[in-house]
Amino acid sequence: MFTAPAALLAALLTALLSGAGAAGTAQAAPAAPQPQPVRAKGVLAQVHTAGRVEDAGSTVRYSWPGVYFEGRVRGTGVGVVLDDSAADYDVQVDGVTVATLVTPGRTTHWINGLRNSTHTVRLVKRNDSPWATSTFGGFVAAPGGAVLSRPAARSRQIEFIGDSLTVGYGNLSTSRDCTSEQVSRNTDADVSYGALTARRLGADYQLNAYSGLGMVRNYNGGSPDVTYRTFYDRALLNVPGDVWRNPGTWRPQIVVVHLGTNDFSTALNPGEPWTPDSLAAAYRTAYGEFLKKLRTRYGAATTIVAVGAGAFAGHVQQVVKARADAGDSRVRYWLLDDSGLDFLGCHWHYSAHDDRLIADRLTSFLGGLPTAR
Repeated sequence: MFTAPAALLAALLTALLSGAGAAGTAQAAPAAPQPQPVRAKGVLAQVHTAGRVEDAGSTVRYSWPGVYFEGRVRGTGVGVVLDDSAADYDVQVDGVTVATLVTPGRTTHWINGLRNSTHTVRLVKRNDSPWATSTFGGFVAAPGGAVLSRPAARSRQIEFIGDSLTVGYGNLSTSRDCTSEQVSRNTDADVSYGALTARRLGADYQLNAYSGLGMVRNYNGGSPDVTYRTFYDRALLNVPGDVWRNPGTWRPQIVVVHLGTNDFSTALNPGEPWTPDSLAAAYRTAYGEFLKKLRTRYGAATTIVAVGAGAFAGHVQQVVKARADAGDSRVRYWLLDDSGLDFLGCHWHYSAHDDRLIADRLTSFLGGLPTAR
């Protein structure tokens, strides 16, 4: 928790004055400093977030799925200020989901009737909407209450890089057959394997995942002019040339890369510039270069976990071996064990059951890795 110097000084003076008294008289223990209302301007002064956001002062803008904002309020109600007609959100108070907002638009959504005390509040973006920019305007307190200083950041950070399987695409669905509307309503990044794994390890996280994109080839060969790598550097996915500027607080100890399903899951179409061998070679080359980029970005202490599954598992193994042979000892291979998965999410994606099972296995693996930070 970050506390303004003036508040610290006031708390210290209060403690000192309350301790003054006649010699030999027992003194009551000084009261602990109380949470102070936020007086600084700007959304990021009142909330904790680990996501890729662009700071616009009174608002923040973002695009990636699973971006979350955490705050604290005192009083009987909290308002959530949003401008988003594309994505869905969950609002959680004291660890319980109290509202799901479906494409809320420009609004202040109120949660009222709370106990008159201090509450934690969390807003999380459930699905991916890369064609749009989302805007959050912060939390506001009900009359008589106050927005308090933001929660402290967690000491551990994990970044998840992937496609729709990492987004949590359709993971709440009860059917594999889904319309686009059903996919949107039944996607919940907050219960994806990445979000679950991070929470089990007590970590802040980013879900930098984009449905349908691959390392060099997208699903069924679509949109051949772009790949996942086109968008990785961005905060705002629908703004060409946008570059997220790390505020210096994002230094993940672990980065998990799960890309390859879209490259290999569909047969090559006539007119695509690949043969099976040339696609595999291009994938391995691009994957190796992407790992080098991550190493340059985050430094030698970050452990990079490359996930292998299905048709691309062997290619990922080769890439990891090449990095190890080049002296990079902090790139690890993890084979995603799909035993027990039902793939009951929309269009044969992971279900919420599958996400939990994968999180169990990945948590165990990541928990055993050495981390220097």
